[in-house]
Amino acid sequence: MTVAIHVERLSKTFKRYQPRRYRTLKESLINGEMFERRLSERIEAVRDVSFSVTAGETFGIVGRNGAGKSTLLKLLCGILKPTSGRIAVNGRIAALLSLGVGFHEQMSGRENVFLNGLVLGLTPREVRARFDDIVTFAELEDFIDAPVWTYSTGMRMRLAFSVAVNVDPDILIIDEVLAVGDAAFMEKCLGRMREFKAKGKTMLLVTHETAALTEWCRRALWLDYGQVRALGDPAEVVQAYLNEFSEAVSVAAMNAVA
Repeated sequence: MTVAIHVERLSKTFKRYQPRRYRTLKESLINGEMFERRLSERIEAVRDVSFSVTAGETFGIVGRNGAGKSTLLKLLCGILKPTSGRIAVNGRIAALLSLGVGFHEQMSGRENVFLNGLVLGLTPREVRARFDDIVTFAELEDFIDAPVWTYSTGMRMRLAFSVAVNVDPDILIIDEVLAVGDAAFMEKCLGRMREFKAKGKTMLLVTHETAALTEWCRRALWLDYGQVRALGDPAEVVQAYLNEFSEAVSVAAMNAVA
């Protein structure tokens, strides 16, 4: 089987700095450290994560807020560089990581379509050939020349999704953004995702909707505090995740009563 994504012992650490504090400007000048910052802590957003996704597989990722999911996806897309570990990607990736990522607020929707198409590897001629399909799918014919800062959240989501699916990627990554928008457009997005799946495209689906994971995915990964807690059958992974969540809620409730 062809491997679309291979992740091996991947870690990402962020450093948080704080400026040194002095009582007076004179004190800081005497110490020669007016602009010095000190390292306050290191945050391990992703720790020693390993998994592979085969070509044509729909792979799910679940985890609470702050578990490291978004950091992991940014590493896969090359937006962030890993602190350690290795990532191998076979094919063109299109990602909907969060609303507005990759859009320039002062530029028009038209300009952003061309910019994002080029970033995703299309030639200017290819972007022009697909432009009308992108705008029509996004239902933004009347607004495509308006600056993106004037767009509603739903309009941004429609444009981002339309660009991502119309560049015909080998790997499509979707991070929660489909939770925004009206029901009709949501169904249209799901229809396009079904087409991708039928064509044997690879998809990574990150969502809090555990029912979607069990419906769409062949395998799933539970990420918790940057580490893999479970990996395998989506129903089993989801159940383990929900059990942990239920226990945490119960403990919190008992502590509140006490």
